[in-house]
Amino acid sequence: MKLKIIGSIHPSLDVIQAHMAVFIADLKAAGYARNTLSAKRVTLERFISWRRRRKRTSPELTESEISEFLTKSPQGHRSRRSVASRALFGFLDYLRRLHVITTCPPKPLETVSSALIERYADFLRNEKGLAELSLKVYLPVAKELLHYLEEERGIRSVRRLNASILRAFLLERAQARSSECVRLLATSLRSLLRFLHARDEIPNDLTAAIPTVRRWTQPDIPKKLTPEEVSQVLEAPDRDTATGRRDYAILLLLARLGLRSSEVLSLQLGDVRWRTGEIVIRGKGNRQDLMPLPREVGAAIASYLRLDRGIRPTRRVFLRTIAPRVPLTGPASIGHVVRRAMTEAGVERPMQIAAHLFRHTLASKMLQQGANLREISEVLRHQAQTSTEIYAKIDMRTLQEVARPWPAQGGVR
Repeated sequence: MKLKIIGSIHPSLDVIQAHMAVFIADLKAAGYARNTLSAKRVTLERFISWRRRRKRTSPELTESEISEFLTKSPQGHRSRRSVASRALFGFLDYLRRLHVITTCPPKPLETVSSALIERYADFLRNEKGLAELSLKVYLPVAKELLHYLEEERGIRSVRRLNASILRAFLLERAQARSSECVRLLATSLRSLLRFLHARDEIPNDLTAAIPTVRRWTQPDIPKKLTPEEVSQVLEAPDRDTATGRRDYAILLLLARLGLRSSEVLSLQLGDVRWRTGEIVIRGKGNRQDLMPLPREVGAAIASYLRLDRGIRPTRRVFLRTIAPRVPLTGPASIGHVVRRAMTEAGVERPMQIAAHLFRHTLASKMLQQGANLREISEVLRHQAQTSTEIYAKIDMRTLQEVARPWPAQGGVR
């Protein structure tokens, strides 16, 4: 909702005040509670009155002016100060998006480290062609290394990097982490070191200083849940609440269809085809698959949509249950739903996986019911047959058929 031709409302009406009502209405549509909306409205009204007393009627307010108001005007308890700060800075961003305010937000002070990180990001994005999601893996490691050099080693130049510093950094962060997490950490460090050497930031290529993390070509037997444990987890969410109904629908998608976390997050309203009883799954590599929609899963999604989701500008199905009512983001949000349900159900969870447990459990169940690996691959939408081969380890029925008989009495001589 946008307010147009502000000047025609009243000649003396402040431009900022004219947009305040629209801003509050947008917050209400985003799902904020009545008390929060009232507190934000009071803060904005006090701020506008404060500006008028200081005879500042220009719409070109800035972060420094808001900070001055928050400093000179007592806000009471810390929680009230936090609400006031979020209301004012959020309103400032809102006015910038509408181009009511033309001043740009101040840029953070550029340091040697931040400039290096920016060049590294451009290198990964433009020369290596990495996706933004991959940058979210590589860049934090680079920032953490530079912070480690400055704060813990007192080193402000990457030219002083050496093998012992790199290994110490890696070993400190490898504690209590999975082998896959350590492998990604090592890979990110090698990428950064190759960039630094290519750009002549360091004199020698130090990638050999990063130890190789072993990665088994044949992974362990996949962890899975028993049918009783699956039932306990599905019964854990309180379906008398909005959060419980949402979590129950998510858990059913994981348990009955074996979806990945990313596939649950990317589900859109138009992907559920109610008339034909089908659902579109948006998988890896922009792949889309059409699968049957079990009645139980469809009923849970319908209940959540009808009672809790409401009308929102986004097409994503699953949203936050607290304001702002925006889509769930990141696989960790689905993992949190699973971990919470398993904790409430009293079901033990392996340390390294959460949502993927249901995927492994579904594959194991299909094997027990006589399905072959090709059928499992189709249901799980694996692009490579090797991804399904791990389930051959738990196919005891077939393994017994191919097992050779034990030698006769006396053994092999």
